Parts: sequence; structure tokens; C-alpha cells
Amino acid sequence: MADPAVQSAHGVPQKAAASSKGAPGEAEPQRHGAQESAVAAALAGRSIALIGMMGAGKSSIGRRLAVRLGIPFTDADAEIVAAAGMTIAEIFAAHGEPYFRSGEARVIARLLEGSSQVLATGGGSFMNPITQAVIRRKAVSIWLKADYDVLLRRVRRRSDRPMLSTEDPEATLRRLLAEREPVYALADLTILSRDVPHDTIVSEILIALAGHVGLSADQMSPPAAPGTP
Repeated sequence: MADPAVQSAHGVPQKAAASSKGAPGEAEPQRHGAQESAVAAALAGRSIALIGMMGAGKSSIGRRLAVRLGIPFTDADAEIVAAAGMTIAEIFAAHGEPYFRSGEARVIARLLEGSSQVLATGGGSFMNPITQAVIRRKAVSIWLKADYDVLLRRVRRRSDRPMLSTEDPEATLRRLLAEREPVYALADLTILSRDVPHDTIVSEILIALAGHVGLSADQMSPPAAPGTP
């Protein structure tokens, strides 16, 4: 049986257009302007890789960040699922985690060979030293850090998290946090993910990115209104 994740790595990645949809009832995301364009240009072809635990908001925040920057959004897990014709839970059940992680690393490496994009990665992907090295070469890594209580509340909304399919998912989540947070902390930037409007977090990411790529405060200031001295 062919490795579905590896098939994705060798196929042409289908980059999703940056969706403007946020959480139910949330306002439409702001569109990109001069300041966001300055950040996108300063990336000089590099991508933005969002890392962090399941439930940290990598996909929902990533889509809105991509809209603001005017670049594509890609979800690594969605790429694997589309190529395999199986959910991630089904891949875990049929082939095991090592099989999935191997293919996941190939998918991320392949995706980051493309043009600048916002890439949402799987929760365990940054634990792979090879994937870490690829992200460091090709992208600015951003850890969306969320507290245990926030993560638990969010992941309870879904039943398709294979890493939490255990007798005690709460204890498993605590263990994963303890194992992963020291590695996530190696990311270029850290942004606190919490229960505020997505665009608030996106704006914080843009400010942090501007500093990281060396933009001055003047370059990030909004243009003066006509007639302003």
C-alpha cells in the first residue's frame, strides 16, 4: 500500500485560498493594507509556519493572517487528508503514529519549497528535528501558545483527535504539553492564543513579525490623513 502522506509530498500541493471565515459570529477579517504589504515584502519569499498544540488556533488564525498579508494559506493536515482519502484518525488507526509522522515531515518539506504562504502545521510536527530544520531554513516559525484550560475547552468540541483517544484524555493533554512546550519554545516568535477575537491575535502576530524582519516603526505606521502636517 502506497504511503498517502508521501504521495502528497510528491504531488503538487493544493494551496487553499485564504478563507475569510472566522469563528461563528465573529467579524470578517481586516484586509491587507500598506503595513501588511510591508511585512509580506520583508519576508522575501519565506513562509510563516504556525506551530503549537491541537486547539491552539493554528488554522483559524492562520487563515485570517493570510488574508491580512495577501498570501496563500495552507493546512498541512488538510493536505495529508486530501491525498490519503482518509482522516488523520484513520491513518493513525491503520498505520500508526510513526508512519504518519514520516509522511507528515515529507509533506511539510514539500509545501515549504513553494512560494511564501501561511502554513498551519500539525501539533506534533515540530517535534521532528528534520522538520524543525526545514522550517528554520524556509520560514519564520510562530508558536501559538495556549494554556491547558483553553486547549482542553477547545479540543472537547471535537472527537477526531487521535492523540487524545486515550482512557484519560485530560492527563494525555497535560503530558503532551509538558513534552512539547520546551520544543515549541525554540520557535522564532511566541504569541499567546486565548479567547479574544482572532483579529486581535493576528494584529499581535503582525507587530511581532515586523520586529522580527527588521521593519522600523515608521514603516509600520499608518499613512497620515490628507492635510495632516
